[in-house]
Amino acid sequence: MRFSVLSLIGHDRHPLTGELPSPADRFEEVIATASVAEELGFDSYSVGERHAGAFLSSSPSVVLGAIAAGTTTIRLLTGVTVVAILDPVRVAEDFATLDQISRGRIELVVGKGAEAGHFDLFGLDEERQWDLQREKYELLRRLWTEEGVDWEGEFRPPLKNVTTVPRPYDGLPRVWHGSATSLNSPELAAVHGDPLFTANAIQPREAYAKLIAHYRERFEAYGHDPADARVAAGSGGLLIADSSQAAVGQYKELYEARVRQSFKPHLAGKAGYNTPFRTIEDAIEGGPQLIGSPQQIIDKILGWHTVYRHDLQSITVDGFGLSRPEQLETLQRFAEEIAPVVRREAPSTLWQ
Repeated sequence: MRFSVLSLIGHDRHPLTGELPSPADRFEEVIATASVAEELGFDSYSVGERHAGAFLSSSPSVVLGAIAAGTTTIRLLTGVTVVAILDPVRVAEDFATLDQISRGRIELVVGKGAEAGHFDLFGLDEERQWDLQREKYELLRRLWTEEGVDWEGEFRPPLKNVTTVPRPYDGLPRVWHGSATSLNSPELAAVHGDPLFTANAIQPREAYAKLIAHYRERFEAYGHDPADARVAAGSGGLLIADSSQAAVGQYKELYEARVRQSFKPHLAGKAGYNTPFRTIEDAIEGGPQLIGSPQQIIDKILGWHTVYRHDLQSITVDGFGLSRPEQLETLQRFAEEIAPVVRREAPSTLWQ
């Protein structure tokens, strides 16, 4: 198993104290955490992209550029690049530039995004979101693998003999397809023989397992070697304590306050937006949240692995309102007490 740290660069008031850090302080924290993750032996660091809500991650390539300048070995991922609303030419240019700056450490996770409001913001029809995603991803793929591209499509002006610069550092960067609720993203990943990144952050495990099973089935149906089908999985936040009882005692108030704060009434009942695991006890027992003792967290990740057969596990430490020292302690405990066991029990050839 490989491990990634993800930040969506949330910027909301602390669910208990009401404190709100400045944007500059949040960016500094995220960039510094990437360096700590590298020092602790994490394999990759991911920055999300959001254009609505209490987030500061509207320009992930800029943040990843700052991280690239301060690190040397850790891989840099997006989580996700909202390709459905972006110009593929700019995506090709921006992330090839980042790929050069980082000397080949960039990988994209592409998707339509988790905030429907960004379609209106960019003057796009939400009803066409899957058409937008497919067309724009396929153009991006061509721009990174071909020179002198001639292209015509529905959602941007034609291209004639276009070669985007810079070129990627060493061929096509790996592109994962983010997947949360629909079969469309697993299908697109399977068509192109690309890896799948399941959100695994809000719904019960069975919901994500169905999407992964579809991906693997279609991957082989499209003529790709099933052994090449790679899967990564997110999680619903990380809170480590010495025991389950200690986790409840330490974090119950914080966890449940954050759940209430992040609830979206207009999306109530719609899969993938509001967690059904609203108490910390439910989250520990069956949710995608990693909460509890190190052994409980190990068991949960390995339980996911028996179903998902995933190669990469993503964690998040800045989503619940932990203080900076608590975040760093959580990362260190995960790296020292959890990651080595999971690596041994679920080995992977990813990034070898």
